[in-house]
Amino acid sequence: MYIRKQIFEQADNESLFFWGARQTGKSTLLQHRFKGHKYIDLLLTDVFERYRRKPSLLREELLAYEGMYPVIIDEIQKIPDLLNEVHYLMVNHDCRFILSGSSPRKILRSQTNLLGGRALRYELYPFIKSEIPGFDLIRALNNGLLPRHYLSNNPGKLLAAYIGSYLQDEIIAEAKIRNVQSFTRFLEVAAFSNGEMVNYKNIAADCGVSAPTIREYFQILEDTMIGRFLPSFRKKPKRRVIQSPRFYYFDVGIANYLLKRHHIELGSEAFGKAFEHYIYHELYAHRHYSQKDYQISYWRTTSGLEVDFILGDHETAIEVKATQQAQERHLKGLRSFAEEYTVKKLILVSNDPHPRKSSGVEILPWDVFLDQLWEGSII
Repeated sequence: MYIRKQIFEQADNESLFFWGARQTGKSTLLQHRFKGHKYIDLLLTDVFERYRRKPSLLREELLAYEGMYPVIIDEIQKIPDLLNEVHYLMVNHDCRFILSGSSPRKILRSQTNLLGGRALRYELYPFIKSEIPGFDLIRALNNGLLPRHYLSNNPGKLLAAYIGSYLQDEIIAEAKIRNVQSFTRFLEVAAFSNGEMVNYKNIAADCGVSAPTIREYFQILEDTMIGRFLPSFRKKPKRRVIQSPRFYYFDVGIANYLLKRHHIELGSEAFGKAFEHYIYHELYAHRHYSQKDYQISYWRTTSGLEVDFILGDHETAIEVKATQQAQERHLKGLRSFAEEYTVKKLILVSNDPHPRKSSGVEILPWDVFLDQLWEGSII
């Protein structure tokens, strides 16, 4: 059993929604952490059919239930009407629930009962370094960090199955996408925007659909937790800055498969892109697991000056370089950002063997940086 960083910080005795893309390990975590609790798994056909036909069964059963709370309902998005029963039981009988699922889209889009703000929201992401004893960076960049994929010696087939059975079939069905061919093509074209600024018109031309349709497709990826946007940092810029967001798939292995990247090795161009993607994944997970909820953005001027990640209100600026020996030229973006804003920390994350400092910039090996991040000394 791998010890996950998601420990439901500050949940106290509240009910909560627990979201995460499929195969991130939600069910395993819940079953381990809440042994002996009532567990309703809506992936099971017979269980699904019982509650779909008569949602009030939940109320009837729990009014007679004398076991431990919270009660866990897994894949809650499959029967949104159950939320009415959950709401009633929370308000009138002080019942507590963990409502888990792989996609909040169906619930959000159907204007279903969202429990009047009575349930907190938590998420689970693919593995991070500190959850894996003997973490292997090259393995992570090649396989991705979904638990089954990272641990596999042959992740290609697992990735193919994930793309085919989940990203294409299940999401297409849930979002009721009519033009299946264009969406399938979009998944591949969007991968070329992974870690890059999004140009809706260019992607639309490649997919043979309109720019508004591409915006809708990206929204579907966000709603189903398969992708996310990294906004640009815009606070009172002196220089002209790029305002388009960047896009990242939720897992580097998914991006690799769609981009047909094979056997990523240290020093290659693919390594640099996957390495930056991985560091973003750790930052994003830390932001949520730590409950600090700081903003993550990027900064790029029209003249080409750039910083990969800005944390908070320009508190920490982070540049990621795959190099094994950072040079002065790698610090140019950080120094330019510091000329414009007051920054507490300027950090270059690299593959350097040892930490060092260069005129106010901390040059940190990636593993040292991640240790400091999770210890709370980066932000």
